[in-house]
Amino acid sequence: MLLKLYEKNNNPADLQQIINLLNDGGIIIYPTDTMYAIGCHALKERAIERICQLKDIDPKKNNLSIICYDLSSISEYAKVDNNTFKLMKRNLPGAFTFILNGTTRLPKIFRNRKEVGIRMPDSSIIREIARLLDAPIMTTTLPYDDSEDIEYATDPELINEKFGNTVDLIIDGGIGGTEGSTIVDCTNGETEIVRQGKGWLDEG
Repeated sequence: MLLKLYEKNNNPADLQQIINLLNDGGIIIYPTDTMYAIGCHALKERAIERICQLKDIDPKKNNLSIICYDLSSISEYAKVDNNTFKLMKRNLPGAFTFILNGTTRLPKIFRNRKEVGIRMPDSSIIREIARLLDAPIMTTTLPYDDSEDIEYATDPELINEKFGNTVDLIIDGGIGGTEGSTIVDCTNGETEIVRQGKGWLDEG
């Protein structure tokens, strides 16, 4: 199912439908400030397992990421020291994934790795959903094969054609981007850019 949403002034009933679906363990595809992503309620372990199977991710070997609505909600799910907090405050919302040490608030599936990726995209659609959900959203980029036309990862109509039977809902927020987020590792008190993506880090 494809649902058109906008950066603001969305129908509250449409937003509530998404919240209900996530609370019920559903999986959705949505726009971010980088690429379209697939996600679920980050505290619903079975929904996370569904996504891991879909993307062939082993949570024991791969860090999982969550989208948080604001900086204060990040500190519930990840350990944030003063320097990291200042760094995130300068750069978020933005096209970054900050790797932090996770807290016990996250389900067991996250604690396999101890670290968690934190996203706070500069995209009002998915952040508004996270705010209304009052919980983080587990997030990962769409499964994409290099042999495929990139439009199958950027055009909501084509995404629906490909994944419509796999996920519970696809949010059409217009044509998506093709570049991933910049990954910044802050787990040991230092700041290390693991992958340069769309975001350019302001280290102050």
